[in-house]
Amino acid sequence: MRKRGRQAAIALALIVAAGELAAQPVPAPQEAPPAVASDPSGRDTPRGAVLGFLEAARDGDYALASRFLDTRLRGTAAEDLARQLFVVLDARLPPRLTQISDQPEGSREDPLEPDRERIGTVASASGDAHLYVERRTVGNAGPLWFFSSSTLQAIPALHAEIIANEDRQRVPRFLTSTSLVGLRLLDWLVLLVGLPLFFVATATLNRLLVPVIRPIWRWRGHDPGAVQTVLPVPARLLLLAVAGRWLLSWLPLSLLARQFWSNAAYLIATVSIVWLLILANGKAEALLHRRWIGTRVSAASALLRVLRRFVDGLIVFGGFVVLLWWFGINPTPALAGLGVGGIAVALAAQKTLENMIAGASLVFDQAIRVGDFLRMGAVEGTVEHIGLRSTRIRTLDRTILSVPNGQIANASIETLSARDKYWFHPEIRLRYETTAAQLAAVLGGIRQLLEEHPLIDRASIRARFVRIGTFSLDVEVFAYVFARDWSHFLELQEALLFGVADVVERAGTGLALPSQTMYVTGGERAEAVRPSVTAGAG
Repeated sequence: MRKRGRQAAIALALIVAAGELAAQPVPAPQEAPPAVASDPSGRDTPRGAVLGFLEAARDGDYALASRFLDTRLRGTAAEDLARQLFVVLDARLPPRLTQISDQPEGSREDPLEPDRERIGTVASASGDAHLYVERRTVGNAGPLWFFSSSTLQAIPALHAEIIANEDRQRVPRFLTSTSLVGLRLLDWLVLLVGLPLFFVATATLNRLLVPVIRPIWRWRGHDPGAVQTVLPVPARLLLLAVAGRWLLSWLPLSLLARQFWSNAAYLIATVSIVWLLILANGKAEALLHRRWIGTRVSAASALLRVLRRFVDGLIVFGGFVVLLWWFGINPTPALAGLGVGGIAVALAAQKTLENMIAGASLVFDQAIRVGDFLRMGAVEGTVEHIGLRSTRIRTLDRTILSVPNGQIANASIETLSARDKYWFHPEIRLRYETTAAQLAAVLGGIRQLLEEHPLIDRASIRARFVRIGTFSLDVEVFAYVFARDWSHFLELQEALLFGVADVVERAGTGLALPSQTMYVTGGERAEAVRPSVTAGAG
């Protein structure tokens, strides 16, 4: 029996110590203090004192357990007080052993009483009783932690109340009085039968709720066949955790079982909530993609997916920090490590992050879109794909050019396909022999041609004799054409240029060719020769 009790105590210690590995701050170099031997009973820390007492009492060694008490009683009286204290702790102590400080100096939650640590509050008919351990120096052993004398004064009354209430228990006496491998039969019954049956019951409840929800889903205009489950697995696990917490307050479980179920319920609840939040985040992504993004911009879809993964990571990290806090581990080193790691990743992936942020700005600002024909420096082409890191452009040579989004965000981009009108701006060069009447006829004919065209903005029409050039009389034509796209504009421009050529021909003049005058001297004679240079029409 003693061996089984020791095994159960070791199991309790393992449960309490679960997840307690954390980075300890490196102390500044200083003179090493004289070494103090640690107490073999574990009284160096508040938590060690409580666990050491529970282990000794569970083994039935009340002589050892009495050494954890700050009392003047000795012998049988001290052992009897230790037994009463164990009964009170086993029945009423809140299962928060992981919250008790494991530092030699304690948590110092009350600066006025730094050597006093509260381990829990026990409810009784006469009011709440606070249980404390206190630190005091014993001989050469250094400061050790003991159950305080004020706490021990309230133990006899609490013990008597617990014994008196045993006849009013909600479960048969043999379930709490019979032990098996250090645990009572009630603990084993809840562990092996109660909670598994409750989880099965939640699955049954899910099947019963599905036919109830489907008509409501149909009434709202949705496909009722899409309702396959009402309580997903994380929701059922959350209900299981809530049921476990309720059992802790309703059933007279031992401290070992209550501590185990408290840790398990908290762990299951945290995992379930994190799981549910991740599922809800996925549903939100699908809703945003369906309503606002669709399949038009692949960069927006990729950005939404990255944001979802980022939020998922924050949710998981938040759950991890909560679990660290529950098991009494300081999360500050984890947060500091995350900050340092984030800085390292940001420096290593500087260019990648730059392109991703630029891609996000392109998506939200909509500076370019898929299908735009643009000019960026010496590059002209059609945008075929906007990704989160780069954008692919189909050039006029029918090649694919991949440009990092960071370069696009910093470049001056001219979107040619975004024009509402196209500029018709030829310059007509007439030959020098053109008379004033012919020039006026050309100007009038061009204005009439433009004004009669149905796809030209009449307010923009301009035809003016602008200069006497080196080889020609120059006429500027200015007008905006309404065209569907560049190809349509080229078609309209071709027809207009044919019309202008016809106007020039009907006026009796012609287009000028570049020419120059050469003077040739020979003896006493000089001739002026004006050869034509057919380098191209104006």
